[in-house]
Amino acid sequence: MSIDTPRRAMVLAAGFGQRMQPLTATRPKPLVEVAGKALLDHVLDRLGEAGVAEAIVNVHYLGDQIVSHTAARQRPKVVISDERDALLDTGGGVVKAMPLIGDAPFYHINSDTIWIDGVTPNLTRLAESFDAAAMDALLLLAPTAGSIGYAGRGDFVMASDGRLSPRAERDIAPFVYAGAAILSPRLFDGAPRGAFSLTKLFNRAIERERLYGLRLEGLWMHVGTPDAIGQAEAAIAASAG
Repeated sequence: MSIDTPRRAMVLAAGFGQRMQPLTATRPKPLVEVAGKALLDHVLDRLGEAGVAEAIVNVHYLGDQIVSHTAARQRPKVVISDERDALLDTGGGVVKAMPLIGDAPFYHINSDTIWIDGVTPNLTRLAESFDAAAMDALLLLAPTAGSIGYAGRGDFVMASDGRLSPRAERDIAPFVYAGAAILSPRLFDGAPRGAFSLTKLFNRAIERERLYGLRLEGLWMHVGTPDAIGQAEAAIAASAG
């Protein structure tokens, strides 16, 4: 069972981008360019291609630049969730934006995640695989080994039916969260107010056996540092050749 393609998305664009210094000294990380295009535009273009009509973008650090940059965009139209008074972290930012998001499942995507799709776009695959009756969240997962710009120990182990469990403390997990998902508003029932990490709600969904994953088809690129920009640009150029 799948839902229709979500018509709304939440894009996280409020962080300081400290690991991207010195490029973020004068501009927010979502406006750092990769292959001639701002990271945020890579994300918004992909959402537009997936049929998203409206993207809620949260802003904090140098937020005025993001407001100006997205003002004229129509596909998707951008609605700003203003966190310039107080940064709310990945979970609190979504809770603040829920009146704008509405009561239907929605795409949730980090502004620093880009990937090269396989035959079927990964956002389309998420929509086709999401089952609102069984899932509070469906996360796009990339292999821990072989992804560009990622050197961590992974996040999740995935069962054969797609259900997720967290990485054990000393282990290396096979999958890392690729920064894109479909979330049900149900995930946020009873969520705390103020700043908190979305990981808190993912862990709660795991306990309820309602957190699922979908393996990314293609190549994931985590552009978190200046060094990762060149690696990502090389991969993009190779895929276009």
